[in-house]
Amino acid sequence: MTKPFPSGETPWWHPDRHADRRPLLIGRAKIDAAVRLWMAERDFLVIDPPGLQRSPGNETHLHAFGTQMIGNDGLAQAMYLHTSPEFAMKKLLAAGERRIASLQHVWRNRERSATHHPEFTMLEWYRVGEAYDVIIEDTVALIKLAAETTGIAEFAFKGRTCDPRLPAERVSVADAFLQFAGVDLLATMDEDGMPDGEKLAAQMTAVGMAIPDDKSWSYLFTHVLVEKVEPELGNGRVTVLDRYPACEAALARRVPGDRRVSERFEVYACGVELANGFGELTDPTEQRVRFEDEMREKARIYGERYPIDEDFLAALAFMPEASGVALGFDRVVMLATGAQRIDAVLWAPVAE
Repeated sequence: MTKPFPSGETPWWHPDRHADRRPLLIGRAKIDAAVRLWMAERDFLVIDPPGLQRSPGNETHLHAFGTQMIGNDGLAQAMYLHTSPEFAMKKLLAAGERRIASLQHVWRNRERSATHHPEFTMLEWYRVGEAYDVIIEDTVALIKLAAETTGIAEFAFKGRTCDPRLPAERVSVADAFLQFAGVDLLATMDEDGMPDGEKLAAQMTAVGMAIPDDKSWSYLFTHVLVEKVEPELGNGRVTVLDRYPACEAALARRVPGDRRVSERFEVYACGVELANGFGELTDPTEQRVRFEDEMREKARIYGERYPIDEDFLAALAFMPEASGVALGFDRVVMLATGAQRIDAVLWAPVAE
């Protein structure tokens, strides 16, 4: 007699469950190969930056896995598993590389759901001397490539559908807030992009939205984005959400002529965020100020902060103008294979 498993659920490694998952994993392998070929045909070097870093990134709401690196002298240094290979890749751009890509694991704590996993695969790539519009075109093309590789007719997730073969729509964050939430986002910032939480709260009240306890502008912005805007994106066709507020784009340069917004975009399909890209900020002084602001906010909300990578800031002084993007590879595979949970397309999910 077969004994029941302690959790009551058949584990991922059980032959019966693996047989169900295997077609999805084969689809993953095919997409992986297609992406690497696509990159090679466009003269990208696929590199392998280390996952162990002194700073995991300096964004308020990203949470890292911490560890220690013990030297030959027996002394321990605090280290982190990176949340993105961005810092290492930009150092390589500073060193002289012009087109690089990375397809590797990254780690983010406090994240587990149908579309989140604590260890996942990120496809990240950079182009030196090219506008971020080109990176947007890359991203849309790779999403389409994934669909063509598996032969899926359309993406479907939680009752929403998206045809990745159709031309993508492109909408600014300000226009999306106005259209889907009735909020005039730009009116809540001054000409230099300084946000005002009270003004945003007043706009939310005017359209009947409940105001959470945290009335900081950043928190309210995220609340409206998640509740009202994101569910409307990527329905029918891929959506490029463009020109984020500068205060929500710590690593992106500002749009020329309008300091309120930045060259940051995200890409959505079926309401699922797939990619986050920038026209990259290369001013080390402004980058330091942004990192410090982000870490103050992190300390206020979560009671912790991460060190700033001084080596990265030094490298920015040598880094040429560039554009880059990070794409959630597992999420794209999930949609392109018809899976409804991210762990269905992971070869070996992290134990819960």
